[in-house]
Amino acid sequence: MAFSEPVWRRGTLWYVPAAVVGYSQLACRVVVPCATVAALAASGCGGGTRQDASEPSGSFRVEVVRASFPTKQRVAKPERMVITVRNSGTNDIPDLAVTVSSFASRSEQAGLADPSRAVWIIDDGPRGGDTAYTNTWALGRLAPGQTRRFVWRVTAVQAGTHTVKWQVAAGLNGKAKATLADNHAPAGSFTVDISDKPAQSRVDPATGKVVRNGE
Repeated sequence: MAFSEPVWRRGTLWYVPAAVVGYSQLACRVVVPCATVAALAASGCGGGTRQDASEPSGSFRVEVVRASFPTKQRVAKPERMVITVRNSGTNDIPDLAVTVSSFASRSEQAGLADPSRAVWIIDDGPRGGDTAYTNTWALGRLAPGQTRRFVWRVTAVQAGTHTVKWQVAAGLNGKAKATLADNHAPAGSFTVDISDKPAQSRVDPATGKVVRNGE
């Protein structure tokens, strides 16, 4: 079985079976740990009940209450990306999800077996939000008026100017769609300048701890 792009997460490098790329209407990719690929190949990717069989179709109104990610960062310095979403409609959202692209970049160097290069390492994704889709996290059903906060703790490993794109969904399989009040898709991006210069530090005389300037 061939493999597609890697998913950069702290401690584990997962690969995407190329045979199942493109299944989701959200343009996400199914991902499984390498240890389970053999079992997946033996059972087949197309059998059984459709994954979207129980997902309701329709549009679900949301409001993006907060979307933040520092625009100035440094290599090896941990940062947080936060997206907070409120259900501003009248119906339960089936499974509130956020897909993030561009935590990695594509190298233009010729001859590379894998041109994908991590820009940020994901130290910790939204708690309880892991899914079977690449770079997609889901925090479950959301009642009208309630909010969910997605928090990624990441560390930059590649200097330069990079753009991170994100989009909110109401389900994992494309049938339940999230929309804003103006009927546009709830999506956005952050353009981040990452410096390769180390952060300036000082010693706190009261505690003896090393503190980076700006913290």
